[in-house]
Amino acid sequence: MILDDEKYMRLALAEAEKAYARGEIPIGAVLVRNEDGTVVSRGHNLRESKNDATAHAEMEAIREACARLNRWRLSGLTLYVTIEPCAMCAGALVNSRIDRLVYGSTESKFGAVESIFNVVNHRLLNHRLSVTAGVLEDECRQLMKDFFRMRREQNKQKKREENSEEKSADS
Repeated sequence: MILDDEKYMRLALAEAEKAYARGEIPIGAVLVRNEDGTVVSRGHNLRESKNDATAHAEMEAIREACARLNRWRLSGLTLYVTIEPCAMCAGALVNSRIDRLVYGSTESKFGAVESIFNVVNHRLLNHRLSVTAGVLEDECRQLMKDFFRMRREQNKQKKREENSEEKSADS
């Protein structure tokens, strides 16, 4: 069965919106069974909420899928994620034997599929993934831009408040 990439990427975007609402970097992921299009698991960034550096969207979806399917080999699945996976997540995709990766936008600072590294198709690894990039790319990128614009504004506001408090204390 050929999966409807945009349909599942929209589900990943919905997960990213959940992360955004929690103040987390808005990245979302969905694992889908290739055979019938069933959504097996979902995840979004929870690093801040869990105080866990490994709580990336992809890792959350992989953990949930392993628990639901009661296996660590996730062959027969496609991962949809809004942003290009980092080295940790790309390594987890290889190690979990996921068949296919579909992502929205590249990640120039951490991307490990095409931007900086190509972990998922490295010639020396024992498993490689089929990769489709750029699905709903503009929407995925815009959500990140909006988040970091909001975060910068919050930081500026916080500094203004701190400066105002310092001036009041000095008076």
